[in-house]
Amino acid sequence: MRETLGDSTATAAHAIAAGYFRSYSVVGLLALVGVLFVAVAFGAGRLLRPIVPTPEKLLTYECGVDPVGEGWAHTQVRYYVYAFLYVIFAVDSIFLFPWATVFAAPGYGATTLVEMFVFLGFLAVGLLYAYKKGVLAWT
Repeated sequence: MRETLGDSTATAAHAIAAGYFRSYSVVGLLALVGVLFVAVAFGAGRLLRPIVPTPEKLLTYECGVDPVGEGWAHTQVRYYVYAFLYVIFAVDSIFLFPWATVFAAPGYGATTLVEMFVFLGFLAVGLLYAYKKGVLAWT
């Protein structure tokens, strides 16, 4: 009887492992199909496109403007600062929806309300700091 119990346990474990690896084989097959699809698309593009290198085609350009002078140029940082501030406040606004969901649940009202006001306080301090530094002044 002991051998029978051991055999059935081993068979059950083998069945569980087979199902486990079968599910990963589907993921692996899907990944392989995806890689093949991309490889075939790039290969077809390489075979079908015309290859006529001219000096104008080999010239580096950006936004349709021919390069003049050195490769180094000054960039206005303020645009990046505006983008950074937007990302900060957009990501922070994502936290408002889960807060509103938890706030509606019974037993979490006061705690989540205090936490959200602390969170909004940090945002207000950051916005005030940006305003004091002149980041929000468009010049």
